[in-house]
Amino acid sequence: MSGRVVHFEIPFGDGNRAREFYREAFGWTIVEVPELNYTTVSTGPVAETGMPSEPGYIGGGMFEREPSFPAGPVITIHVDSIDDAMAKITTLGGEPIGEKTTVGEMGFAAYFKDPEGNVMGLWETAIAG
Repeated sequence: MSGRVVHFEIPFGDGNRAREFYREAFGWTIVEVPELNYTTVSTGPVAETGMPSEPGYIGGGMFEREPSFPAGPVITIHVDSIDDAMAKITTLGGEPIGEKTTVGEMGFAAYFKDPEGNVMGLWETAIAG
């Protein structure tokens, strides 16, 4: 279903420090993915696919903070079409940040700034076929 919060991202300045903090503070499973320059975060039990295995929580990721990106966490919302969502967001006073990006074979991601200046993420699942 579209419109649900499906992911979060936490930027960091010191990856080892951030990973250790969240691992120790909350018991999260944290896995570095060097080829993507990204760290995956599981906040609860996961299935063999790496996706949450029970309802009620979402997983996320961590990435190195960049000057051109927000300093705070990002909430990601599932949409059926990033292109359609961006068109609507723009008419409502939001603005795209960067371009829609392919994420492996899983889907697509994009970021936008809402009218209040908050940066949020969009996720579009790839159609299996």
